Amino acid sequence: MEKKILLTDCPDSRGLIAKITNICYKHQLNIVHNNEYVDNVTGQFFMRTELEGIFNDETFLLDIDQALPTGSHRKLVTEPCKKVVILVTKEAHCIGDILIKAYSGAMNIEIAAVIGNHDTLGGLIEKFDIPFHHVCHQGLSREEHEEKMLDVINSYQPEYVVLAKYMRVLTANFVAQFPKKIINIHHSFLPAFIGAKPYQQAYDRGVKIIGATAHFVTNDLDEGPIIKQDVIPVDHNFSAEDMAMAGRDVEKSVLSKALTKVLNDHVFVYGNKTVIL
Repeated sequence: MEKKILLTDCPDSRGLIAKITNICYKHQLNIVHNNEYVDNVTGQFFMRTELEGIFNDETFLLDIDQALPTGSHRKLVTEPCKKVVILVTKEAHCIGDILIKAYSGAMNIEIAAVIGNHDTLGGLIEKFDIPFHHVCHQGLSREEHEEKMLDVINSYQPEYVVLAKYMRVLTANFVAQFPKKIINIHHSFLPAFIGAKPYQQAYDRGVKIIGATAHFVTNDLDEGPIIKQDVIPVDHNFSAEDMAMAGRDVEKSVLSKALTKVLNDHVFVYGNKTVIL
């Protein structure tokens, strides 16, 4: 008995849920779980359907295509874990949390490799028997460094690239290689405090909450579609350093939760927003 997930994204029209579920019944596929959402502003329909049974993908998707309106997108995906390459700099809290969750089976992920522009975290990564590549940026232009990074990343053919506190801004050319496939953790509750030193910015403004945001990377710095956010309270007793220390727990939690949603095919990217089912 196979398990697969049908992801549907199309203009809304009458009877879509009935049409899709009837096709599942026709193909003798059991619906294990189903979620749907309609954006009433744009008129867009989203549906995530977990199925089990014996699949003939070609005929099943042909029937689905005939039932959906023009401008539809559908995808049938299997459940096995997805391959990722993770980029790091020097901070260990986010990558450490992912490594532990992957090792324990708490996260459905295959970490093909970790790449760092510093070698600081190499020893940690290798304790988990995961390849670590140090691709130093010193003495190279940003474009030259990214070419070297891309050579390593592409050798693994990952489905996603994860920035686990990777502290370099990516060029448009790099981002274009992985459309809607680069996931970043930003140490701020976006859209507030975009760019460098967000905790210092937050401290200077006297904020009462700090947070973190996991998002897909686009050419607009820290403005890609948001996947997950969370906050914790702070007060006037917190220095900028205290905020940064407290924020690390939020960062690793938000990134792990966002990855879990993406890797388990719960996330639709639509324009500069996400729909999570």
